[in-house]
Order: sequence, then C-alpha cells, then structure tokens
Amino acid sequence: MGKVVFAAMSKRNFFLREYVIKFILEKGHAPMCAFMMYSYFLLDTVARKKLIAANNDLIRRSDELWVFGEISDGVDKEMTLAKSLGQKVIFFRVDHPSLKFVETTEKKARGHEG
Repeated sequence: MGKVVFAAMSKRNFFLREYVIKFILEKGHAPMCAFMMYSYFLLDTVARKKLIAANNDLIRRSDELWVFGEISDGVDKEMTLAKSLGQKVIFFRVDHPSLKFVETTEKKARGHEG
C-alpha cells in the first residue's frame, strides 16, 4: 500500500463514504475515514469532544488529507490541522450522478471559481 490517506467530507456527503474508501483503495493507498469508523457520530452516544479528539489523532497518523466535496466548518478544521502538520491536502469534487471524484483546487472546492 502507498500512503495513509485521511478522507475528509462534510456530514452532508456521509452517503458517499463507501465510494470514497473504494476510490482511495483504487489509487493504491490505505484509507482512513472517521465516518466508516464512527458511523454518524456514534448516534450521539459518545461526547463529541472525544470523537473530535480521536478524529484529530487519525489525521495526525495519516500521510495526506483528501477533501471530498464541499468544505464544511468541520472539514475546514481538519484541513487546518493537516496543513499545520505539513501534510499535503488534495481536493476532489463529486461528479453527480456518476459518483466519480475529480481533482480540483481549494479555491474551487470553496466555491470560488476565479
């Protein structure tokens, strides 16, 4: 396997989690995805702070962070942590309805086309 890649995505894209994992595996890397490990915040049965701390630890153990789709506040915080660790951050837009991921820029991922 290549790198360990943390998959960052908004909870609005929760339904894409298996497609994201498959995409990372097909690129030859080992995926790390909090939504696969913690489902949807463990149905709020664990304090959010604990989940966020565990999530951040996963980012620290990753080689890169890949962003899929829109950048929510949570994804923005994950990106900030990854960048502070010197990790490469790569952005992908979701091509609907094919559910393919196309690399893009941070500017475009944030909705700034210029």
